[in-house]
Amino acid sequence: MTETARADDAGPVASGAIPGIGTLLAGLTLVAMFVPVRNGVDDPSVWAGTGLAVAAVLAFLVRRHGSREPRLLAAVAAGSSVGVVLLAGYALNQGVTTSLLSIPIVFVAFVTAGLTVGVAVADFFGIGVVGLKRRTSQALVMTGVGLVGLILPQLLMILFAAPVYPFLETLPEIERLVATQLITQLGVVIGTAIVVVAFLRWTDRGLSFIDLRWPTLREVAWTVGGLIVLFGALFAISTLMQSTGVESADHSTTQRAADNPELMLLMVPIAILIIGPFEEVLYRNVIQKSLYETFSRFGAVAVASVIFAAVHVLAYATNGLGAVIASLGTIFGLSIVLGVIYERTENLLIPALVHGLYNALTFLNLYFIHA
Repeated sequence: MTETARADDAGPVASGAIPGIGTLLAGLTLVAMFVPVRNGVDDPSVWAGTGLAVAAVLAFLVRRHGSREPRLLAAVAAGSSVGVVLLAGYALNQGVTTSLLSIPIVFVAFVTAGLTVGVAVADFFGIGVVGLKRRTSQALVMTGVGLVGLILPQLLMILFAAPVYPFLETLPEIERLVATQLITQLGVVIGTAIVVVAFLRWTDRGLSFIDLRWPTLREVAWTVGGLIVLFGALFAISTLMQSTGVESADHSTTQRAADNPELMLLMVPIAILIIGPFEEVLYRNVIQKSLYETFSRFGAVAVASVIFAAVHVLAYATNGLGAVIASLGTIFGLSIVLGVIYERTENLLIPALVHGLYNALTFLNLYFIHA
């Protein structure tokens, strides 16, 4: 599907309804950003986010009343809402904790602004209510697939570990950790395979849906270049966060590396043989490729990356909300790179190899840091 709307996506009623939905979401964002201001929070990021929320509301309101520049106004609404997402995330990271009914109100703005971005983009490309509903429905289904792909391996890991738990307790610590990690990866392999096969059968697709083939020289170049870009993206994101005082959360693996660096040596082959291939077959080949049916190619990359980042929340769940959001933002950025690599090559092997090598080098670096 191209960036333009399908014939059944738009229409006189639908095209007028989309700005209405955008106005509602942008209005909710504005209220959520204004509550801390009203409560006396004097934070530049909150004030700036409130101003951008006002810009998004005004853009949608003018758009609803028949402006001659609908795409420009939709772009203003989308850009302003992206700014609110970034500023709300920054405010949360810096400890703005005003709550309403025990919910951090700025987090509400973070979520509603993200939804507003999606509506504004739909309006920019002339997608009406029918098209928006179809895309939202498929995004939710694919999110469900991603969640099952996260939960099922965990359940299988518990199932596999239960019979041998008494034996594991008798092992020295490092041997127990190694055995536990191997059981965990067995759960990942079997659980992910079950989800992928079940999805293929549920959607009447065969194994030919899996884009796996021997790489060409061009794809080898994509592998090398993709790995360089992935580390470059990580460096750029990390530098930006450090320069702005953003604190990110430590991954649970990083915490384990500090206590048992030897475990990272085991994670190196696991990253290449299991983590990279099995995460990529689910989140790129199944989820991203399925999203091509209703989204543009880059839209599918973006939505799949949101899903990929969201399912990593448990890996950072022991940290504060703001730090978790910052880390998930990094995951999102890296996922965009992997998604583009897959979209350009249409060969699962390439993003799987890039992903696996990236994780392997990260684990190796953790070993040398903590050894």
